[in-house]
Parts: sequence; structure tokens; C-alpha cells
Amino acid sequence: MPSITGLVLTYNGERLLDKCLQSLSFCDKILIVDSFSTDETLAIAEKHKATILQNPWGGFKKQFEFGLQHIESEWVISLDQDEICSATLKEKILSELQHVEPSTTAFRPCRRNWYFDRFMKHSGWYPDRLIRIFRPEHLTVTQSGSHESFSASGTIKDIDADILHYPYESFAHHLEKINLYAQEGAEDLKRKKRKGGIATALAHATMRFIKIYFLKLGMLDGKAGFINAMHGFFYVFLKYVRIDEGNWGTPFDAE
Repeated sequence: MPSITGLVLTYNGERLLDKCLQSLSFCDKILIVDSFSTDETLAIAEKHKATILQNPWGGFKKQFEFGLQHIESEWVISLDQDEICSATLKEKILSELQHVEPSTTAFRPCRRNWYFDRFMKHSGWYPDRLIRIFRPEHLTVTQSGSHESFSASGTIKDIDADILHYPYESFAHHLEKINLYAQEGAEDLKRKKRKGGIATALAHATMRFIKIYFLKLGMLDGKAGFINAMHGFFYVFLKYVRIDEGNWGTPFDAE
């Protein structure tokens, strides 16, 4: 069996970190890259005998690559601090790695996302396949605005088992994230010289709602599907309207 490291980036992740790290207990090593948490994150990591590295946050890509520099195992399983490796996924990972071919460099499990009162089955939220099990030397991390992605050279295989994801603890928490992601997205659009304004923001936001609620069948996710689609609308509206925020006036301009 090849060696495995469980890698988790953390910052004030006490809400679910205990369950996250427990689900990685089958790994040979757990590596935490922490951005100087002020809650119980480090105590929880110590409880699970994780190796802890602290590094100032410089964006996901830089922080993840910092972690990869300290990986010595043949394989990595990467989880966010609000994710849990399901028992089924654990068994399938161990089975796959026991007989893995040299040309296989990564696996894509599904991610089952909890929102409001259910695990979403539609809305573009499932199966939500992501590269999360990989040979570190073959992985490339890219980031655009608030969105990051992994790619890998070689053969990538799918695993039909789930990471369980609990991204928000409340609507207020979701709105905090929307505000953060919209600002990052607006700055990315500015760098790309994209146009903003109310009309542009409304057009893009309306298309996002239509895509999530109708084309991605969010209507079948009940109340959670509708609320999520509305939040998607709000996120895109904020992102595009903030492109012109540099032109914000002050009361003194009217004098």
C-alpha cells in the first residue's frame, strides 16, 4: 500500500475540524497548514496528532503549494476544514490505491453539499466531482478570483463515493462568504477589463438564477434550491456592480 498524507488548510475551523480529521485517521500522516487560527483549531489538530505548519494566508494557491512542499508521501488526500471523507469513500480509496497503476495520477470523488435542510441533489451542486486524491508531483493548482481548481497530468479516474461538505452554518454565514467572494470576483473582473454597471449586473445575475434554478433543476431541491438560486443571483449582481466601485462619489462632490 502506498503512503498517504491527509492535507487540510485551516483558519478558525473548529466547527467541523474534529470530524474532518477523524475521517482522515486512516492516512499515514495528517498535515495541517494553518493561517494563525485564534479558536480551538490547533488544539483539535494536536488531539489528532497532526503535523502543524503555520503560514500567513496569501491566497489559496500559494497556501496549498506551501503545503505540498512539505509532503513526502506518494499520495495526498486533500479536504477542506468543513469536509468529511465518508466511510464508503475511505474504503474505495484504500481499494484503489492498493492496486493503482503507475499511469494513474489522481482520483475524482463526488462531493455531496449540505444546504439549509438537505444534501443538494441538483442546482449544479452534485455530483460536483473534484480532484482530491492525487500524486503531489503531478498536481497543478490554478486560481481565478475566489475560485480555485486542480488539474493533474496522467490518467485521472472517478470514484463513485462522496466527500460530505457542510460549507455554511447559517444564512448569515453564507452572506459573509458571498460578500467576500463577490469582492474577489469583482477585482478579478477589473483586472480582465470587464465592464460593470447595474444593467450588466442584472443581466448576468438573472442568467445565473435561470441556470441554477431551471437549467440545473434547482427547483427539485425545494426551498433550499430556491434560496440558493437567489443567493447565486445576489452574488453575481454584487460582483458586476462592484466593478465600478472605484467611481464611488463622496458627499463633498456635491458641494
